[in-house]
Amino acid sequence: MSDYQMGPIESRFADLIWENEPITSTELAKRGEELFLWKKSTTYTVLKRLCDKGIFQNQKGTVTSLISREELYSVQSERFVEENFNGSLPAFIAAFTAKRALTPNEVAELRRMVDEYGEG
Repeated sequence: MSDYQMGPIESRFADLIWENEPITSTELAKRGEELFLWKKSTTYTVLKRLCDKGIFQNQKGTVTSLISREELYSVQSERFVEENFNGSLPAFIAAFTAKRALTPNEVAELRRMVDEYGEG
């Protein structure tokens, strides 16, 4: 599995790509300068790192995703639960709710998800 770990600035840059893809690397460099005050070389360095991680591709100056934001979050969440809760989703939810009560809407959404999973 590729290393889908990203730091905060990489995450913000990835969001920029996902929200505008397909986008040219030239346009990314312009936006990197506007949003992050980056030099062109910095934008290309961060883009290369994200391409090397298998999240995006830059083909002939056009940048597109290889994995969606939702897929990335799914992989990261699965890895987090596996590494920190021995793969136990109930243990994760118990820890998550130990100091924060779920809202009625969150409980309803979780019930809906469990019901859909049971039906599928």
